[in-house]
Order: sequence, then C-alpha cells, then structure tokens
Amino acid sequence: MDTRTPATTKAVALMVGASLLVAATSLIAKRLGIESGAGAGLNPFQVSAGRFVFALLALGAFLSAAPASRPSLKGARWSWHLMRSLCGWLGVTCMFAAVARMPVAEATAISFLNPLVTMGLAVLILGERITVRKYVAAGLAIAGALLILRPGTDAFQMAGILALAAALFMGFEAIFIKRLSDTEPALRVLLINNSLGACVSVIAASFVWSVPSAEQWVLLVALGVVMVCAQSLFIQSMKRGEASVVMPAFYTVLVFAAFYDFVLYGVLPSYAAVIGAALIVAGALALAVRRSRG
Repeated sequence: MDTRTPATTKAVALMVGASLLVAATSLIAKRLGIESGAGAGLNPFQVSAGRFVFALLALGAFLSAAPASRPSLKGARWSWHLMRSLCGWLGVTCMFAAVARMPVAEATAISFLNPLVTMGLAVLILGERITVRKYVAAGLAIAGALLILRPGTDAFQMAGILALAAALFMGFEAIFIKRLSDTEPALRVLLINNSLGACVSVIAASFVWSVPSAEQWVLLVALGVVMVCAQSLFIQSMKRGEASVVMPAFYTVLVFAAFYDFVLYGVLPSYAAVIGAALIVAGALALAVRRSRG
C-alpha cells in the first residue's frame, strides 16, 4: 500500500485521534482515582464501571440514532466474548489503578508490553513459531520495562506491577480479539464487549461503592464517552490502512500522555523512563510489523 495515498493519510490521522483520546481516558481515570477538590479518589473498580456503563450508553445512543447500523447477535461466540470482556475489564481496572499512583506516560509505556504477552500466548495457544525477530523484540521490550520500573532501587514503584498486570490481561484480550475478528463484525464485538463489561464491572463496583461528587459523575460520563469514541476511531483506522502503517501512529499516545501529565500535574518523565518507553515501543512495533507481513 502506498503510504502517501489520501486513504492511508486518513487512516493514520484516525489512529492519532484514537491515541489522543486513549491518553485522555488515562488522564480522566487518574483524576478520578486521586484525592482532589472533587473529593476522595474513587476505587479503580468503580472507575472501570463508569468506563463500561457510560460507553455502553453512548454506543446505545448511536445505534438508536442509526438503526441500520445495529449488529445482529445471531451466531455470536459468547464464550469467547465473555473471556475477552473479562480480560479487558481486568486490564482496564489495573491500568486505572496504576495511573492513579504513577505518571500516566510511564504506566502507559509499561502497558505496551501487551504485544509481548500476546506473542507468548500465540505460541502456546495458536501454535505460532518464535523467530529471531521475536526474540529481539521481546528483549527490547523487557529491557525498556526494567528501565522504567528499576526494581531493587529507590525509584521502584509497586504501581508498576499494576501496569504489568494490565499488560498481561490486555495480551490475553488480544488473543480473544484475534479469534473473534475472524468471524465477528467489529460493531458486534464492540457492543457485546461493552455490554458484558458493564455487567461485570457494576457487580464488582457494588462491593466498593462510594457516592461520587458532581464533578466525578461528569468525569465518569466523559470517561465512557471518550473511550467508546477512541475504540471507534481505532477500528476505523485499522479498516482503512495496513497495520504496519497505522500502528506506529498509535504510540503517539505516549506523547499525549506525557503532555497531559505535564500540563495538569507538572510531571516530566525521567531520561530512564523516556529510553525505556522507546525500547518498549520499538519491540512492540517490531512485532506489529512482523504480524502484518505474515
């Protein structure tokens, strides 16, 4: 594919837009998870419940306004959808807990280890082969994670373990998405995922529920709406362009996350964090390009 074509340019622009919104969801989650003028921080389970419930309501509003777009649920692979939604919910919850306790850009970078997890699972579950390229990509990503986490030093943050858990669950989720994408239309996957995620997250949040302040309600609504918009842009980008062309644009989420963190909280990433993030992205991109070439 010619990367200079208008279609490809639009696909890349859509992916950058998705990245901007994904970074915004992490920032909103951080605001909800820390104590502020809006009140005490909300539990990550409650934050993820807001993400799924209001995303589902936003998606429902869209489908009501465009009935022709409503996907049929006939033939849905419910067991795969359930596993995907459980892993997605756990990944999002861990990520929201991490960003409330460490810089957004660093937590985001660590979560980008999920392609490495997906690679390992693909070998075990899908029977894919491990190549030299994959070993190199894994080495780069692991080295980057160690630079950010710096275990054994005073800079080590336990919140990083939550970001690692997020990467693990997101890696599992990617395997299920890969299986579903072979037979399921994208809008059906989006609808079922948010529906199941809403059910699971609301049950979990009921055990830690605290009444949100007015500002927190607004942020919870914004979190869900922004997330479903990000998902939509991501899907549209992937439909319009090759993965090897558009996926590099997704990693601009790190730039947006660092920018948001600096503007709102005055947080600047350390040199070690920048180098670590670059290594993780390099490893993830190596895997993405390999997958796109077969």
